[in-house]
Amino acid sequence: MTVPAAERGTTTVVPRAVRRIAEQAAAEALPDGGAVTRGSASVRGASARVTVGIRLPYPIRADEAAERIRERARTRTAALTGLSVPHADIRIDALSVIPLPPTREPSDDAPSGADEAVRRAEHTIRSGGPGGRIRAQRRIPAALTAAVLATSCALLLVDVVAVRLGGTPAAWRTWLVEWASTHGPADTKVRVGGVLAALTGAWLLGCALIPGYRRGLTMAAPAPRLWATLDRSAAARVVQDRTTAVAGVVRVRVSVRRRRVKVLAEVGYGGPEQVRDEVVRVVGAALPGLGLARAPALRVRIRLPRDRHGPRPSIEEPTQSAAAATAAPAPAPAPAEQREA
Repeated sequence: MTVPAAERGTTTVVPRAVRRIAEQAAAEALPDGGAVTRGSASVRGASARVTVGIRLPYPIRADEAAERIRERARTRTAALTGLSVPHADIRIDALSVIPLPPTREPSDDAPSGADEAVRRAEHTIRSGGPGGRIRAQRRIPAALTAAVLATSCALLLVDVVAVRLGGTPAAWRTWLVEWASTHGPADTKVRVGGVLAALTGAWLLGCALIPGYRRGLTMAAPAPRLWATLDRSAAARVVQDRTTAVAGVVRVRVSVRRRRVKVLAEVGYGGPEQVRDEVVRVVGAALPGLGLARAPALRVRIRLPRDRHGPRPSIEEPTQSAAAATAAPAPAPAPAEQREA
């Protein structure tokens, strides 16, 4: 007996299963050093749409790799789920630098120029890049300066063209010429304007010469001609996670500067000195893992929890313990005559 097709039931592939199939299919087409970071899928009827985020090794042709991964994810997901996958999105979330191969020992027949190039590359890696700190783009100062200069040049050009065509000079230019002819260097307004112009020029000169970009910490470059920075907030989160994992620490506040890391840990239980030593050990071991070009100095402070019935104790000035207070001699009672009086 044959059961009609309408009575056999239905098969539904949930978006979660489609997402996992698409992630696995994309992972099959990844090059060495790549990984799948995240994925998503949506199903509407017999059609599905998938999105897969990946991390690729650097250097690589990102467009060719993404096209190969997209085609693999689309065809493989459609074949395994039975759904139509007309569209698949591949998002490159990160690039991971391929580690350099180990340097070969210099041989006797190797030219001296090659040895010098190897030494320069190793020095570049140790020093954190040939250019030191990464320079800020200075978008806001550059945009403001360009806007002011462009507006001034446009107004002056329009006025000159109008005068050349037989018109009269603009009122603002006539007023400016008359005002400049009646005010000399001894005038207060001229001096104030000169000071403002000098400060503006010093500000622009500082923007051009100072590297800036103080939000990032320069990292040791894993390859020549490669610059990398680590955001201070990310470094602070790493240090905070390591400090929170120490037994006895209940609250942590971390401040990361370019050359110093400050950790303020509140101890809920345990000996403060032992907890401080453990925090110094854990954070000191975590700082080299950040990959910074210059290891920052570490400063750790321990704070005890606040007492509701008294001042907050500190490590530098320890409070009197309960045992010492119990061992202290009690005052002698007053004589009976004095009590009756």
